Amino acid sequence: MKLHLPNSAFLGNIDPFLRSLDTTDPSFLEITANESWISIHPVIISMIASMGSEVGPEKIRPIELEARSKHYLQRMGLLEMLGLPREMDIIEHDPSGRFLPLTNIRTSIELTDIIKDMVPLLHLGPKHSQAIKYVISELVQNVLEHSSSDLGAFVCAQYYRKSNTIRIGIADRGVGIRETISRSHLAPSDLSAIRLALVPGITGTTRREGGTDTNAGAGLFFIKSVATMNRDFFMIYSGNAMYKLLRSDRKRKRTTLHSDPFRDRHSSGEDYPYWKGTAVGIDISLDASAEFTDLLDQVRATYIKTIRERKKERYRRPRFI
Repeated sequence: MKLHLPNSAFLGNIDPFLRSLDTTDPSFLEITANESWISIHPVIISMIASMGSEVGPEKIRPIELEARSKHYLQRMGLLEMLGLPREMDIIEHDPSGRFLPLTNIRTSIELTDIIKDMVPLLHLGPKHSQAIKYVISELVQNVLEHSSSDLGAFVCAQYYRKSNTIRIGIADRGVGIRETISRSHLAPSDLSAIRLALVPGITGTTRREGGTDTNAGAGLFFIKSVATMNRDFFMIYSGNAMYKLLRSDRKRKRTTLHSDPFRDRHSSGEDYPYWKGTAVGIDISLDASAEFTDLLDQVRATYIKTIRERKKERYRRPRFI
């Protein structure tokens, strides 16, 4: 596998980075980088960590980092996670209020611990902490329950003071969304599987509308809704498909939650290099964040309406004897 770190790759312009990935040979990992500077979204760091952990440090070709910003990758814990020697000695300032270093989570207990540590690290107030804790908890739990990966989830986050935004990334090297969804639903392509995974009430654990008592099929829809209500980016990449929720106009007073992700302002494609597993990135603007309770009410209303409509549609279908 080969990847190149560009000078800038965030969710808004992540497409060129994803298309440049070479995942054809999983027996090694080669990383190159822009020589001047590197500024990338946490989801890319999580993706690199998951790829490197899969091949092992002995199969990672030396990384030539000449960019002045290379200390960022080291401080986020990427080199240590890959089992590579440290590039330089740096003063490791307290990350409190700035970022959640790259973390590998393999169990629910580890997830609980990182959620406890995350709030003081990011200095979140009550208005923002509930939604962000839910986002990370739900994304990691999806990996632990559905990915079938022994490597677990790789997650990191960073607060950007200038935009007052928290950016979160998570990646795994599991079976991917299509295999999971196809256990209970027809998903002829990776993009159709992603679409189904984002519809409220659909889960790979059952064909029943509304899911089960333990898996209601609302997690990814809720996470997309957080980005929708904040008019920010959300990206999910699995197999050869990528779906990205685009920013909407923040001058608009009303935002509508759509049960079908294709009705949202988005971009998507199914001609990307094959990603084994799933990678998810989300931006959350703290200036625009909706109250968690208000968001829950809107998600719940959309969820109930969608389940009701899907059940009616199913019963309308003709039955042939």
